[in-house]
Amino acid sequence: GTNEYDLLVVGGGSGGLACAKEAAQFGKKVAVLDYVEPSPQGTKWGLGGTCVNVGCIPKKLMHQAALLGSALKDAQHYGWNITQPVNHTWSVMAQAVQNYVKSLNWGHRVQLQDKKVKYFNMKGSFSDTHTIRGLTKAGKETVVTAENIVIATGGRPKYPKQIAGALEYGITSDDLFWLKESPGKTLTPFVFNVSLECAGFLTGIGLDTTVMMRSIPLRGFDQQMASLVTEHMESYGTKFLKRCSPTKIEQMENNRLQVTWKNTDLGTEETDSFDTVMWAVGRAPDTETLNLKAVGVKTNSETGKIIVDANEATSVPHIYAIGDITEGRPELTPTAIAAGKLLARRLFGHSSELMDYENVPTTVFTPLEYGCVGLSEEAAVQCYGSDNIEVYHAYYKPLEFTVAERDATQCYIKMVCLREGEQRVLGLHFIGPNAGEVIQGFALGIKCGATYPQLMKTIGIHPTCAEEVTKLHITKRSGLDATVTGC
Repeated sequence: GTNEYDLLVVGGGSGGLACAKEAAQFGKKVAVLDYVEPSPQGTKWGLGGTCVNVGCIPKKLMHQAALLGSALKDAQHYGWNITQPVNHTWSVMAQAVQNYVKSLNWGHRVQLQDKKVKYFNMKGSFSDTHTIRGLTKAGKETVVTAENIVIATGGRPKYPKQIAGALEYGITSDDLFWLKESPGKTLTPFVFNVSLECAGFLTGIGLDTTVMMRSIPLRGFDQQMASLVTEHMESYGTKFLKRCSPTKIEQMENNRLQVTWKNTDLGTEETDSFDTVMWAVGRAPDTETLNLKAVGVKTNSETGKIIVDANEATSVPHIYAIGDITEGRPELTPTAIAAGKLLARRLFGHSSELMDYENVPTTVFTPLEYGCVGLSEEAAVQCYGSDNIEVYHAYYKPLEFTVAERDATQCYIKMVCLREGEQRVLGLHFIGPNAGEVIQGFALGIKCGATYPQLMKTIGIHPTCAEEVTKLHITKRSGLDATVTGC
């Protein structure tokens, strides 16, 4: 009658692994069950979840590859003799990135072993509220029982199945990072952050890349910043088809893909051929095989995500959910890790601390990076009213852009504050080099309730881009030119 494990985590991504390892620290008997269903194109990978295998890690490394290409152009202005033409070899980059990812897969397995966490490479489904039935790739069944179960299976990219040929001929980010050969001329329809990030580094390594936008870019982000990001990408060489929606994909005799789309503004039908079409239409929770209904775990009927309370508890006692699979949570690796650790501490470490999802910083790794923390200007207006917020802003030029004569038109900082009282900072938005590094530092201050006067008392490090945040003094309300001149 006793359960085999104190905790069973279903899903071996960032959140699930963090939860399992933290629980093991308390001397509990812990198991992780993880299985990667191959993508429709047959791509599969090892332990570690989306971030490690087909997300943040390979994306940032390929982004770095593109930045190095830009640096080679800049280098000539700084006196370096670069033999022309400079060429990029996809297979060399891909092999190096994939080898690093495989080393992380192995590292995760070793860590679980070191912490005495049992690892099952199986696809799991609920039999009852304390029992998971696991199936190996070969079809061998194992039944695992646990006192507490945490669902952390994350999400997988969606396919627009209503578009003819989408599933047969398209790929997603699940496939792109594991391609052995260059994707060639690439189309990425729909504008989520992953599509812009991928389009950015594909352009950066010299590939003909087109983004198809049906409506607004980077939904959920500050729209002024999103527009600046896409403007820079256009000037950088990425093509944009605006107000266009694909209707079908056909494979031609030469194996290239002919894409047909509708131009909403002109009311016309247009076509072009591509080597690769990469869908980026958002992610769906990976719950299909879990048998959640049978045990009563409630989900949002529209999104399919699991409904949880502040304690990460589902509608069923002793069953919890963390990470991208949960309704209303940011789809970010660090939040899943933090939530997983805190849950383990509440379950086994006599803690009562809940995860705080306010003021979570993030960055979009487009060619010119966009980092932010807190509210967008639109959200601040909605919460407090336009008369009650003050927006300080500046267009600036990174020093490293000057000698290289790089265009800095879209390098921009915006700080959204309450207008009255201490002028608490509600949101900080930064477009420029190393945006993630800049925002990470300021995120602490904003988490601690930083005010505009406090930031103005902060001495900047000269000459850096981050320093410009400490010099913001022009408000949007003033109508004055916000371009920074001189030091």
